[in-house]
Amino acid sequence: MKIIASNFKTNHTRASTKDFVAQVKQFVVQKDIQTPIYIFPPATALDSFELPKNVTLGVQNAYPTKNGSFTGEIGTEQLDEFGIKTVLIGHSERRHVLGESQKISIEKFNFYKELGYNIIYCIGEKLEVKEQGVDKTLEYCFGQLDGIDISYENLIIAYEPVWAIGTGVVATTEDISTIHNALKQKIDSPILYGGSVKPSNLAEILKIESVDGSLIGTSSWEIESFQQMIEITSKA
Repeated sequence: MKIIASNFKTNHTRASTKDFVAQVKQFVVQKDIQTPIYIFPPATALDSFELPKNVTLGVQNAYPTKNGSFTGEIGTEQLDEFGIKTVLIGHSERRHVLGESQKISIEKFNFYKELGYNIIYCIGEKLEVKEQGVDKTLEYCFGQLDGIDISYENLIIAYEPVWAIGTGVVATTEDISTIHNALKQKIDSPILYGGSVKPSNLAEILKIESVDGSLIGTSSWEIESFQQMIEITSKA
């Protein structure tokens, strides 16, 4: 069964998230969709929602702490209020825009692994790495897995080539298949693809045997688009 995940990034409010989640719930129940669905709203929109068992609310980022003096961060004290046990770690925007190191990703991973959280861990190469060829791309991606327990039972990997995120440029099915196949040789966890995924190309991407689902940004922020992609995923 394929997986679909929506990363809101810095989009949606508490009110619009509540409406979005309600519409996802209604759609899933009406269509009797069993596909695993993850939704990652901004921290200010976290709340306690009554969700179908296959729909999970997660957090885009969390500091490896219960609480403390970490300005601008949230920890398990805040997540526990809403019963959240799913976290996104290592997204390229955390790495390349906000400057998070591999060391920080490892610290977050180990902290939330010890607590049994579901972790979607992101890897992906920049354009200058891709241009050096497949071997360099794989070396770069595997380097982002250094220090990460890839045998962790609650782990999902998301491969997101940085050059394809929010650019409208999508990796070819050959590109995706090559990287996913290589990752599958070392990783038993589900591996999602992310990077300018939208309703028009999702079905083709999900046909790739080594792709276990998708982590979607921009095109998942509109409820009609996301519902369409949920249905596509459920039939893949």
